[in-house]
Amino acid sequence: MSDKILVTGGAGYLGSILCERLLAAGHRVTVVDSFMFGQATLLHLCANPALEIIRGDVRDTALMRKVVADHDVIIPLAALVGAPLCDRDPHAATAVNFEAIREINRMRSAHQLIVYPTTNSGYGTKSGAQHCTEETPLEPISLYGRTKVDAEHEVLSSPNAITLRLATVFGLSPRMRLDLLVNHFVHAAVTDGYIVIFEKDFKRNYIHIRDVADCFVHCLEHRTAMVGRPYNAGLDDANLSKEELALKVKEHVPNFYLHFSEVGSDPDKRNYIVSNQRLREAGFQARRSLDDGIRELLKGYKMIRKNQYGNV
Repeated sequence: MSDKILVTGGAGYLGSILCERLLAAGHRVTVVDSFMFGQATLLHLCANPALEIIRGDVRDTALMRKVVADHDVIIPLAALVGAPLCDRDPHAATAVNFEAIREINRMRSAHQLIVYPTTNSGYGTKSGAQHCTEETPLEPISLYGRTKVDAEHEVLSSPNAITLRLATVFGLSPRMRLDLLVNHFVHAAVTDGYIVIFEKDFKRNYIHIRDVADCFVHCLEHRTAMVGRPYNAGLDDANLSKEELALKVKEHVPNFYLHFSEVGSDPDKRNYIVSNQRLREAGFQARRSLDDGIRELLKGYKMIRKNQYGNV
């Protein structure tokens, strides 16, 4: 079935990969993006007549009311992503990450599907002794996490909604991000040759960006069975500590010098492991490994100048 899909933030790190995947699956895609970073990440898709691009802001209520009404599916990606960026402008973070999602959700009809990506950072500082499931209480420790958790609650309180609690994403994108942990560690390995890691035992779950895009398509194709629930979306064998991740990168870059500091702390205190069983039972399983992603990143970083992308 072909849908007309609205993707806000479609020119971002995830959006530029997702839009390509949705078009390849035969859907019509409208992107609303402010292009706040000056990115031109969708140029390679502009020859496709099924793509429409609107330069606009998701906080523009009149624009969004008009655009939302004309689509079958809403995928709201537009956000200020990450704790540091949100802390620099908390008002904008709340307006974009929560209030705009709330308004879009109220604009849509019960017949329009919304698939909302939140983050499993909402699980906060669990001990890592047991897997977080979708029933685990959400205890976000940052403004970013709180806005995403609040938006998810708003979406799931409405009909015809699916949310994906994404693990830490890795992999190449036209709108590259170097602040994401795997991307950052590999970049440090090939540009600096060393890294200092605080709180090496803190654990995270990871997922390749193209698996995330595939997961969205799976949600569209299995919406009837999946609506009304959140799903952890991560790689089953990638619940790794920061030390384990760094050693994995070192397997590919043997001269990568690792220093695990006992002094100092990481401002990002998230520490948890995640179960993706519910998503597996819904028929989807991430298949691209960390090794696949590291090899991809090593290849891509040959094209990227050291300071081309900031950690925003």
